[in-house]
Amino acid sequence: MRILFIGDIVGKPARNFLKEALPQIRNQEQIDFAIANGENTAGGSSITPDTAREVFDCGVDVITTGDHVFKKKESREVLANMEVVRPLNYGEFAAGKGYVVKEVKGSNVAIINLLGRVFMNPLDCPFKAIRDNIEDIKRQAKIIIVDMHAEATSEKLAMGYFLAQKVSAVIGTHTHIPTSDERVIEGFTAYITDVGMSGSFDSILGREKHQVIEHFLTNMPVRFNLAQGDVRIQGVVIEVEEETGKALSIKRIEQKKEV
Repeated sequence: MRILFIGDIVGKPARNFLKEALPQIRNQEQIDFAIANGENTAGGSSITPDTAREVFDCGVDVITTGDHVFKKKESREVLANMEVVRPLNYGEFAAGKGYVVKEVKGSNVAIINLLGRVFMNPLDCPFKAIRDNIEDIKRQAKIIIVDMHAEATSEKLAMGYFLAQKVSAVIGTHTHIPTSDERVIEGFTAYITDVGMSGSFDSILGREKHQVIEHFLTNMPVRFNLAQGDVRIQGVVIEVEEETGKALSIKRIEQKKEV
């Protein structure tokens, strides 16, 4: 099975290009199942029913999120009614679900979302959260994809080794800067520290660069508008053995919008 994981979708520029590019990517890469991180889908922060539907209509099958998911109140409706997951370690009383299981080509695929704690707001421990749920999830699906949404590279890599041979892939998100350390850990688990971003690259993490620089120079609050130029989609393609859930390969992809 060939699984596409798309890096953080940042606002309307990324959504618009996704409509154009994703069908082509799915065809070229012979994708069976597509996952995207969508916590920045709506105006660069959180997700709404309309923006989620746009992403699904492009050809994404499941959306993961992260620390910005609850910034818009409409996200609760999304989490309740759509194939969108929030980090598992928000705990049992938070709105939404921390993982979802989907049938693909006769095999079950589980998609789990986790949120790091280093340099981020306090939350339940992601390592304990996945430890307490992994055996139940493995009974439901052999193929398991984990979105580790975190700031610290060490925390992401620690999760990769923690889940080695237990899941098919641990994909890092959140920092919007792709890393070049894709690998298969212990011959089983595909891993990358950060898959990158979908949005404007003439920007700072998808936002107008001059506004971000102004904030650094002045220490004053500045509104960060979405940038529009040099729109790209970044992601990884993971090939997984359906019978065992073992990752056979992982490769980075990038598609740039033609001007």
